[in-house]
This record gives sequence, C-alpha cells and structure tokens, in this order.
Amino acid sequence: MKKIIPALVIASILALRLAAFAGGEKKASEKEVPKKSAAAQTAEHGLFTPGDLKWTDAPAALPPGAKLAVLEGDPTKKGLYTMRLQMPDGYKIPPHHHLQVEHVTVISGIFNLGMGEKFDETAGHEMPAGTFGFLPTTMKHFAWAKGETVIQLHGMGPWEIIYVNPADDPRHLKK
Repeated sequence: MKKIIPALVIASILALRLAAFAGGEKKASEKEVPKKSAAAQTAEHGLFTPGDLKWTDAPAALPPGAKLAVLEGDPTKKGLYTMRLQMPDGYKIPPHHHLQVEHVTVISGIFNLGMGEKFDETAGHEMPAGTFGFLPTTMKHFAWAKGETVIQLHGMGPWEIIYVNPADDPRHLKK
C-alpha cells in the first residue's frame, strides 16, 4: 500500500503537467490576451450533415439552375471559404478563370472539366465522385455536369469568376 500512494502521486503530477502542456500553459510573465487563428475567426468549429445544408440559388455570376450552400467563411470576402455547388444534369459553365487557386472535390455525380478558351466537351476530363483537383490562378477552363452533381469548392476569397467571353457572363444577360 505504501508503494502505491507515491506512484499515484507521481502519476497525478505527470497527468497535470501533460494537461497543462497540451492546453498551452502560460508563463506568469505572459499576458492573457486571447488570440484567434484564421480558422477560429470564422467559428469555433463546423459540422454539417447533408440535411443541415442550406441550399440557395447560386449567385448571378453562375448560369441559372444551380444551387449553392456555403459551409465556411464568406466567398465574397478575403479569407478562407468552403462551399458546395449542386448542378442539374447537363449544367454547363462557359470558359472562365479565377483570380485565386480553385480547389474542387466531387461529392456526387460526374463533374467534367476542360481546359481552354472554347467550350469543347471532347477536350474534357471526367471527374467521378471522390475526385479532387485544383486549378492555378488565371487558368482558363469550362465545366459541365453529367447527372445531378455536387462539387465542393474551397480556397481563399474572394471567389470571383471571370468569363473568357463577356457575352457568356450571366450577369450581363437581359432578364
């Protein structure tokens, strides 16, 4: 019994030191000023099941018919964002580019991606569910959906789309 008590005391002290280390114990000389990382500035955490997503019509910068759900951040502002785009079968996005790197993950359906200034389905790459890709800034590309398709886009905002042919920009179409 006498040997067990010192072992428990030592184990307790070690556990407290490990907890303090993991919790980022501050030195007495450091000021207690709360600092938030870039990720923590948006929210403490986020967890979304498919039923939690709030789908709205995609912004006017995209052709009509798609839905958008923002998961993190604000794609219209500087900073990290994550959003999903739901497209009906046959949905097409004319040739365009972005001013920031675009990261794409296919959640469901088949997303087709082609490079260049002209829409050419024979020059596209089929991206089935589970595929990830990224495109550098100003790389001209176009896309279309085969079957109802959901993709997840993430990157640094603001997210902007600049069409190769201004006549393809849905924001300029007469309503």
